Amino acid sequence: MTVDGKQISQRILDNLKIKVGKLKKRGITPHLHIITLTTDSASQAYVSQKEKKGKEIGAKITVENLSPNTKTDELLAKIEKLNNKSSIHGIIIQRPFSPKIEEKKVAEAINPKKDVDGFHIYSDFSPPVGLSVIKILEDVYNLEEENLNFDGWLKSKKISVIGRGVTAGRPIAKTFERIGISPQVITSTNGNKEEILKNSDVVICAVGKPNVIKKDELKNGVILIGVGMFKDANGRFQSDYDEEEIRNIASFYTPTPGGVGPVNVAMLLSNLVKAAEN
Repeated sequence: MTVDGKQISQRILDNLKIKVGKLKKRGITPHLHIITLTTDSASQAYVSQKEKKGKEIGAKITVENLSPNTKTDELLAKIEKLNNKSSIHGIIIQRPFSPKIEEKKVAEAINPKKDVDGFHIYSDFSPPVGLSVIKILEDVYNLEEENLNFDGWLKSKKISVIGRGVTAGRPIAKTFERIGISPQVITSTNGNKEEILKNSDVVICAVGKPNVIKKDELKNGVILIGVGMFKDANGRFQSDYDEEEIRNIASFYTPTPGGVGPVNVAMLLSNLVKAAEN
């Protein structure tokens, strides 16, 4: 069964719109400042959705486009100014960016109370991409009508994450670890990918390349969540797996587009509203 990320996202956004309305009565408008340093098409599409959905709930979204050649010190100076502006509740440096940028320094420069992307080691927030995976699994749990509560149901599952990139695989694993679950992480250097996948009840693929997963590698009835995406020859975004191929193997799976992406944006905005409430 296909998991409708747009539907899940809309429920979250409708709730956030009510919260923003209450904040505005107190004279507070949640304000997210996004800095981009990339011409990556997937990132641009994601920023566009953040703007659109942010405005939909009544938040203020500012996008500042900097040159890909911006130096680390220049970026740190920008971040310091934004940290000191009380009217700004959330700060994002949109990834990916140039290898010349010192990523750790940038992540740790953002005030943890404004780090709505959850990259700071002491961030007040879990990464939205990780939260979106949890939300999707919660939706699956509700559809399965299990006797266990959600926490117990989730902890009963064998979960694997394919990929450990800074924007997806790593923060997803970190989010699970925060709730006491240690997923198995599969990378290109793992020699036991096949064994791990065949025993996994939930597989989260966060690579961004075609055919990362084949149907014969999966356990029958697996819950499959596709976070990674790429553009095909026709310029359309596709998932790490062939949806037609896995349709009859997976009990639930997310499509691309319309799967994880919309929920990811909604959970980012949820973090923003929490930052404004505090």
